[in-house]
Amino acid sequence: MIRRFAFPFLLLAFSAAPAFAAGNPYRAELSRPASAERFVAGDLVWNCAGISCAATQAASRPATDCAALADKVGALRGFAVAGRPLASDALEKCNARAH
Repeated sequence: MIRRFAFPFLLLAFSAAPAFAAGNPYRAELSRPASAERFVAGDLVWNCAGISCAATQAASRPATDCAALADKVGALRGFAVAGRPLASDALEKCNARAH
């Protein structure tokens, strides 16, 4: 009897796991406040408060998403994926796209 109820529960638990694993947050610190609190840069929807912005990682590479954000809002002071900052040389390349 317990098996009959346990199997659907386990199936639900394991099927939901990829949805939680896919949410690597991006964080960015801008050089100046964004002109809008919510906007799209590349394939991501960014939410900003002052110079701090956040988005959920898409299927593209972090360097590509960083460059798209810099192109939209200007130079970035920092960019991190899941709490790990982008290397300084990668951030420099990203900021080369800033307008």
